[in-house]
Amino acid sequence: MKKFLKIFGIFVLVCTLSGIGGAVWLYHWASSDLPGFKNITDYKPPLVTTVYAKDNKVLGYFYKEKRFLVTLDQMSPWIPKAFLAAEDASFYEHDGVDLTAIVRAFKANLMAGRTRQGGSTITQQIIKRLLLTSERSYKRKLKEAILAFRLENYLTKEEILTIYLNHIFLGAHSYGVEAAARTYFAKHAKDLTIAEAAMLAGLPQAPSRYNPYQNYQQARQRQEYVLGQMRNLGWITEEQYQQALVEPIELKSMEDPSWQVGAYYLEEVRRWLVDQYGEDEVYNGGLTVTTPCDLKHQAAAEKALRRGLIDSAKRRGWTGPVGHFTAADEPRILEEGPQTTDNIMVKDQLMKAFVTKVSQDKALVHFGKFKGEIPIKAMWWVREPDVKKSNEDVPDPTDARKILKKGDVVWVTVDTAPKNEDGTWILDLEREPEVEGALVSIKPDTGEVVALVGGYSFAKSQFNRATQARRQPGSAFKPIVYSAAIDNGFTAASIVLDAPIVYANDAEGKLWRPENFEGTFDGPTLLRTALVKSKNLCTIRIAQKIGIRTIIERAKAMGLESDFPHDLSVSLGSAVVTPMNLCEAYTTFPRGGSYIKPRTVLSVKSAWGDELYASKPEAVDAISPQTAYIMATLMKQVVQNGTGWRAKVLGRPVAGKTGTSNLEQDAWFMGYAPYLLTGVYVGFDELTPMGKWETGSRAASPIWVDYRKQVENDYPYEDFTQPPGIVMVKVDGATGKLASPSSTQEFFLPFKVGSEPTETARPYGGNGEAPASADDLFKQTF
Repeated sequence: MKKFLKIFGIFVLVCTLSGIGGAVWLYHWASSDLPGFKNITDYKPPLVTTVYAKDNKVLGYFYKEKRFLVTLDQMSPWIPKAFLAAEDASFYEHDGVDLTAIVRAFKANLMAGRTRQGGSTITQQIIKRLLLTSERSYKRKLKEAILAFRLENYLTKEEILTIYLNHIFLGAHSYGVEAAARTYFAKHAKDLTIAEAAMLAGLPQAPSRYNPYQNYQQARQRQEYVLGQMRNLGWITEEQYQQALVEPIELKSMEDPSWQVGAYYLEEVRRWLVDQYGEDEVYNGGLTVTTPCDLKHQAAAEKALRRGLIDSAKRRGWTGPVGHFTAADEPRILEEGPQTTDNIMVKDQLMKAFVTKVSQDKALVHFGKFKGEIPIKAMWWVREPDVKKSNEDVPDPTDARKILKKGDVVWVTVDTAPKNEDGTWILDLEREPEVEGALVSIKPDTGEVVALVGGYSFAKSQFNRATQARRQPGSAFKPIVYSAAIDNGFTAASIVLDAPIVYANDAEGKLWRPENFEGTFDGPTLLRTALVKSKNLCTIRIAQKIGIRTIIERAKAMGLESDFPHDLSVSLGSAVVTPMNLCEAYTTFPRGGSYIKPRTVLSVKSAWGDELYASKPEAVDAISPQTAYIMATLMKQVVQNGTGWRAKVLGRPVAGKTGTSNLEQDAWFMGYAPYLLTGVYVGFDELTPMGKWETGSRAASPIWVDYRKQVENDYPYEDFTQPPGIVMVKVDGATGKLASPSSTQEFFLPFKVGSEPTETARPYGGNGEAPASADDLFKQTF
């Protein structure tokens, strides 16, 4: 017996040692190539970068995985309880591996004959997702267990749970509980109820199978299981359990504003961020970006630009229907139209209409689920396109049958609503524009860009004409020339000759005959009037007097960036600039002499709230306050008496200048008040004439006015502040001298102290005094 016991003891010892040795060997075998786990502690999952507009409104998101980082205290307290009940009820008791759960899962799977339960803890799931592959093998499970144990001794339970709840995939492109709460309930994680938290907690086991959008009943069954677990664990009461069971679940996704209102602005911010931080950080870094974009301004600007481009396109004539179809195609086409009256009256959004019948005086159509009528008067603009003619040069059409036929699909907008929804809507015939444009609106005091639109439709073209298109500003450049003139011997009352002039280019053997836009000449003209009426010939003579280099230096001093031609054409705006850059230069005038650099990004913070970037207003001195005030005053008269007349409708002190390049290829309107500066550009992407009379006044300024009408009342009435060193004098409109009782035209003009006229105009002939000496005008002629 003793011998047996001795042999048995030796056997047990050998087995124990073998077991220990085997366990040690197994441990070393599994852990020989373990990945480091400490990088989990510096948890940096792919996160959504959020771009905010003004007043904490979201402009858009950038991401590869839709995940928003939230801490436990930023979640509903029911979320961690629900997930622990569903996935790892003993989370706070085990050290990373739950042997009881493993045994329980083994028995359940053995009885079912297939894998029904998993025994992995939340810690193991983190290890699996962040460090290991999804390979099903004993070695991988051993590695998972070893790393889970190590992680439990390195991080707190709260830190592990935070990582899990932010990293877990919950279906519908949503990662983490915050993204899932937004996707399924249009809520933030902190606002979820017990019932909603339980439904989310049911998703990790099979996100597709339990997705409530796809399989609502299965999602409810899984939710009931989670709620039962929470009740059995004592984490909710029986009453809470019963209430959660009957709570109605409203599935609703939080609207994603990305690439909707402000798409061009968002793209400009994206390009800047990628340039500063790289694409990976922008799409995965969870940055928080604040911008000065004002969504009210942005929406108004987009509507104004779209409507203005549509109107410009219509003035060029009719290019035909969208297409011609059979009656069998009608249902498919009508599905693209409106199904409700929501926003149906919006004039900047075109709708497709199917023509069902045409008579001489109207066309009957269906659009969406509605019926409409396009009267012949709504086709006033239809004509054969001809850039040499404006719509005023062509008679209005008188027979709708020569324009449309049954089966045509056309663009329309609503003119008049019927008395009841089933009635006939009166429609306007429209056309989609090919012409493009841009609008930039800046606060001159801070440089904040409150609105930025780069084209008719971001969905059709992502080219941002506000910041990327370089076009000739035409006469919109003239205020820069005239500001240099004011600093080089001219005053607002200087007399400049408006008469034909010819320049010979001996190198090219060509003659240059610049003309005024109207093709007329006014002879001796006040500098003030030359600017108000945008006289090219006066501007060229001013440029000739002060020198091309002076003009280019002034343009650069005001922040313009261009390859300026070193000839007199530069004074007429032949150097190409972007709308954003021209707005930057123009801020010199309302700011009293310094321009300010535009700001589209105010701050950038990391996912953890660390400030990475903060912009501050960056102003650069350019001209004197006196010169800036004189120019603002003269440009107010451009609005009151010149080509910017449409802006008078605001009833405010507004200064501005139109611009039109050769052959009406580019049209501009730059307008500003002390509190807001807005620039509008219209033109084709390829240099093409827009057509007769498509000038800054006609093509661009209506867009400016439509936008400013929507936002102007948000600002108090404010005029430009007169600086010291300025004196206001009433001058004679013909001579530029002090006005006298016999003056037939008078202007109240600003002068730098000491430069104002001192001599009073005297009667001359029967029409007033001669404007200037014959010698002076003779010199200006040649």
